[in-house]
Amino acid sequence: MNITAILLAAAIVGGAGLFIGIFLGVSGKKFAVEVDEREEAILNTLPGNNCGGCGYAGCSGLASAIVQGKADVGGCPVGGAPVAEKIGKIMGVDASANERKVTFVKCGGTCEKAKTEYEYFGIKDCIMASQMQDAGAKGCSYGCLGYGSCVEACPFDAIHIVDGIAVVDKEACKACGKCVEACPKHLIELIPYKQKTFVQCNSNEKGKALMDVCQAGCIGCRLCERNCEAGAITVNNFLAHIDADKCTNCGVCAEKCPRKIITVRFEA
Repeated sequence: MNITAILLAAAIVGGAGLFIGIFLGVSGKKFAVEVDEREEAILNTLPGNNCGGCGYAGCSGLASAIVQGKADVGGCPVGGAPVAEKIGKIMGVDASANERKVTFVKCGGTCEKAKTEYEYFGIKDCIMASQMQDAGAKGCSYGCLGYGSCVEACPFDAIHIVDGIAVVDKEACKACGKCVEACPKHLIELIPYKQKTFVQCNSNEKGKALMDVCQAGCIGCRLCERNCEAGAITVNNFLAHIDADKCTNCGVCAEKCPRKIITVRFEA
């Protein structure tokens, strides 16, 4: 055994290791990406659900966007106002303008009120069902199909199928928008949490055509529009829509609606 050869090999390996270590150390410092301390603080403040409701891949993406000024301090729908306030303090801005929102399903066509044109035996999925004849078995092509694609999409168990239509639990809803994206009928929208007056319809069918398929649809009669003193409700394309910023939740539109598809919920 040649001791000299062994020592030489060990020296070469040790020297190479030392060189690589020094090289990596210097490179790490030279090419290190500086992380804003605020970004880390915001990330620690966010709830960590990584649900994507903010429009970014996860909480780290939102934290980075907030620091860069690409996202609002209230961009996290899960954290809501409390988290927005904390992030606002980190960023040195006022977060009081951020308003809590919830989702609402614009359909009142329950099993009893909406006609069914045929039996659907396919996969129980709204997207699949909407590809069938007349955009689904329900007589109203604008109505909720009730197969629960929104339910599957909700990470907070805040939406359920009740009597054939999707219904949102406003207290459990975090306004992440997953159900909005999942609905092929575009029936779900984000509204202010404080809003108590709702139009439970999304149909643009004319009066008679709608009444032939649903007992709960808006016929565009404009009685609600004419009786709203706040000018908060307008009818376009045979459908009433409420401007939440103007609505006083007085309930007059609901009283005047002959179809009783405008509802007022007076709970806190």
